[in-house]
Parts: sequence; structure tokens; C-alpha cells
Amino acid sequence: MSARLVLLGPPGAGKGTQAARLAERLGVPAISTGDIFRTNIKGGTELGRKAQEYSSRGALVPDEITNAMVRDRLAQDDTAQGFLLDGYPRNVAQVAELDAILADAGLTLDLAVEITADPEVVIERLLKRAQIEGREDDTADVIRHRLDVYAEQTAPISGVYAERGLLAQVDGIGDVDEVTDRLLSAIGSAAR
Repeated sequence: MSARLVLLGPPGAGKGTQAARLAERLGVPAISTGDIFRTNIKGGTELGRKAQEYSSRGALVPDEITNAMVRDRLAQDDTAQGFLLDGYPRNVAQVAELDAILADAGLTLDLAVEITADPEVVIERLLKRAQIEGREDDTADVIRHRLDVYAEQTAPISGVYAERGLLAQVDGIGDVDEVTDRLLSAIGSAAR
């Protein structure tokens, strides 16, 4: 079974953990924009050098560079049977770009899966993680701001995919294995 998926959800919902688990179970690569950026920067690619210019001064990498990196990554051989995108698309304009990337390859997206989580539980999770990892700058106020930014910029993507009948929402609260099972069930239901 091929699987071309987008994984959505607020910071602290467990996307990174679940992306790795789902990719392994589905036999497709988990592709995060952070990993794409690091690979291009470390590899000294032209796109990596451009991304580095922005990230080194704390600025967001523009969509055109991010889109080009995603286009390049999705053209690699290991995505032939599918992929799981984590962190892309981040806004509605990137949804349109992903549509174009896939259309150019004669493909379509199978499903967007949104991991939902109560904001207070997410704040608690992220504060605990910050304490464990020594992230002193991850305060409750900073985390709330990140959740607000997510709601403003990224959450509208859910609406786009819902209108297309391509959105599955899965509760991200609970045991990691339970959440993985819920996600696999939602993906399997969409594949039928």
C-alpha cells in the first residue's frame, strides 16, 4: 500500500514521535522540514546556503526555499511508495505548492492526519520536556505564544483538507502505543 500523508498538529502533540512510528509501520520515509533544512545546510547545497542565510539571523526561511527543498526531497527514490510529511505544509500557500509538486509527479495526497490535543495538556507536556532538556526559554507564556501562532498560521490547513474530504483528526492524548493505533486505524479507514 502506498501512503502519501501529511501529519498536522500543534507543538507538543507528539508529531515527531508518531511520525517515526508511522513511517516504520507504513514503510515510507518520515520527512520533516527541519531534517530537510539540516541536510541541505550540512550538504552545502545552494538551497542550504540560502536557508542558512535566513536561519543564522533568526529569520524564517521563505516559502520559495522551503518549497524547493520539499520538491527536491519528494523526487528522491525512497518516496516512490509514499511519504509522511511532518511540518509541511505550514500554511495554506504551501498546501497549494504541495498540490503542484504532487500533480507534476502525477500523484495526489492520500490523507492529512491531524493529531489533536488539549492546549493545557500540551503546555504541561512542553514544560516537562523543557525541564528535562534544560530549555529555560520554554516558559508557559512562550509555549502559549507558539500555540497561538500555530492556530493562526497552520490550523487553517486543516480546514482546506477537511473541505476536500482528506482530513482525519485523531486524539493525541494517551499512551504512545494507543495514539499510534488510533492513527493507523484512521489511515487504514481512509485507504478503504
